[in-house]
Amino acid sequence: MRAVKGRGGKVQKENEVLYFDHAATSWPKPQAVLDAVMSAMQHESANPGRGSHRMAVKASRVLFGGRRSLAKLFGIRNPNDIAFTLNTTAALNVAIKGFLKPGDHVIATAVEHNSVRRPLTYIREHGVEVSYVDTDEHGELDAAMVESAIRPHTALIIVNHSSNLLGSILPVADIGEVARRHGVRLLVDAAQSAGVLDIDVEAMGIDMLAFPGHKALLGPQGTGGLYLHPELDLEPLLHGGTGSQSEAEGQPDIRPDRYEAGTPNTPGIAGLRAGVETILDVGTARIRAHERELTLRLMDGLQALKGLRILGPPAGRPRTGIVSFVASEVDPSELAFILDQHYGIAVRAGYHCTPLAHGQAGTSSTGAVRASVGWTSTTDEVDAFIAAMKEIMKHY
Repeated sequence: MRAVKGRGGKVQKENEVLYFDHAATSWPKPQAVLDAVMSAMQHESANPGRGSHRMAVKASRVLFGGRRSLAKLFGIRNPNDIAFTLNTTAALNVAIKGFLKPGDHVIATAVEHNSVRRPLTYIREHGVEVSYVDTDEHGELDAAMVESAIRPHTALIIVNHSSNLLGSILPVADIGEVARRHGVRLLVDAAQSAGVLDIDVEAMGIDMLAFPGHKALLGPQGTGGLYLHPELDLEPLLHGGTGSQSEAEGQPDIRPDRYEAGTPNTPGIAGLRAGVETILDVGTARIRAHERELTLRLMDGLQALKGLRILGPPAGRPRTGIVSFVASEVDPSELAFILDQHYGIAVRAGYHCTPLAHGQAGTSSTGAVRASVGWTSTTDEVDAFIAAMKEIMKHY
């Protein structure tokens, strides 16, 4: 093991791992996140809202502190309009299944993750009409393409803010304007954008925002949430104990309790708050600039290699820190295995839970290798990745 001082603080990296899988989970975590989780485990691990004793009150304050930090980051007026979930997938399921009803029409893009596609497949079997709007091969589209798909009974538009395969950034604010003009609600999947891109739910016309805690927000796994516009009411996905209105037979109407049945992940949310506070201190502009610099450096290095095709927007076009590619002479899974076993480089190969986006990119039959950078990534790591790829490609 070796100690590596990254932008997130000094931590131990095991087995000399060079980590290029930030699009799945950011790593290493800032020391402040680790400290917050441990402190909550030691001092605030009672059940929030389930008692009036001092530890329960302290746990409740942890949750509200997390909501307040997230509200500041996303331009949300009332922190109680944020419901905590296990991850983005859970948040999207709450939003999709809780909002749409038989007879509704929903529009989504053709770069959606399976956490949107599969719930839509489920509700389509229950009387909801589903349409997908194609992107170009780079994963980009114009808001006018979404507008052309709107029908009289369209109730919801779902947009992946940034493709987890292609890194493309979709025009959420423009689509939000289209949605407002037509009286349609907008749900945004911010799995790859929260903590990197500026998000203001009011200014961008976002009615529901699903986000993860464990990616660019730098928090632990098992954390995430859903912002819900104050005018909206969803059917809860889960029913059970909330610590409030316990005498009532049905789920409470008050927020966020209505959408948070069961004991929450208080230590995880404490860590999430610490991650969000890190983002607020650093600023998303600085984080995005850092990731953009590394992304362009990685793209430049890979483009010089024969037999490789980089997916997503060309260099110079907006994208998040995701660089996916295919090699003409080697299977993506084999390439990822070589990088891991011989160079200690962690990437993700396959279909990345987004066969829709692979269809747009023309890689449905092969899958791809995805390398993704984050706030803690360095130029030395990118250069080591490029050097490894040069050496590997010499044999093909």
